[in-house]
Amino acid sequence: MSKKALVVISFGTTYPKARQAIAQIEDSLQQAFPGYDFFRAFTSGMVIRKIEREEGVRILSPAEQMEQLVAAGYEEVLCQSLHVMPGMEYEKMLMQLLPYRSRFQSMKIGKPMLFHTEDYAEICHRLLQEIPALAPDEAYVYMGHGTEHFANATYSQVENMFRSLGAERVYVGTVEGFPGLDYIRGRLKQHGVRRVTLAPFMIVAGDHAQNDLAGEEEDSWKSILQADGYAVQTDLRGLGELDAVRELFVRHAREVAPRSL
Repeated sequence: MSKKALVVISFGTTYPKARQAIAQIEDSLQQAFPGYDFFRAFTSGMVIRKIEREEGVRILSPAEQMEQLVAAGYEEVLCQSLHVMPGMEYEKMLMQLLPYRSRFQSMKIGKPMLFHTEDYAEICHRLLQEIPALAPDEAYVYMGHGTEHFANATYSQVENMFRSLGAERVYVGTVEGFPGLDYIRGRLKQHGVRRVTLAPFMIVAGDHAQNDLAGEEEDSWKSILQADGYAVQTDLRGLGELDAVRELFVRHAREVAPRSL
């Protein structure tokens, strides 16, 4: 009987509490693939180094994890990305994994959260079920990470999908790309919003969610919008804490897993 490995690969986070969102997805994947030995890898070198320095725990990169699996005699490897979209970190993961394809009998790589059009439709539909009914003067604002990669268009597609589902006051901005907070402020003013809920559009509610989104510093989204006169509350759940997101990652893994499963 061949040795099978399930490798769950995410960007990672230095916030131990936020890491629970990753663990919840990992648990769902392990339950879906009971015949596979489980392994974790992070794509962020900065996160890996900081965790090792501050917590004394060494989390492997995808390439390091593949080397260990080769040495341990694994023959079938199922890798599941926990990235939001096929951007820079997803491509970095692929660059590390692809040289190892010839070293296993089988290597399969599951798609990130948002890849197919139906992924957007499902996630937005399910997220709307998590959002309380909004009064005419209320809006719900998601903060994504943002990237220089062309996959940054993901965020605009997410907002347009919300709009196509009838959610006119659910907006999506990014902390490191377009659309940014200025876009959000313009939408809030245009629609006469007075009350705002802020939430991360990220797998984990880590540094960006805790500080850039909801921090008490004057340059956080929360502080800026409060200075604009809005009543602001936060919903600091990482996407990985939601059933819909975990189910979607499991489905992406099943799409590429051997048919025997």
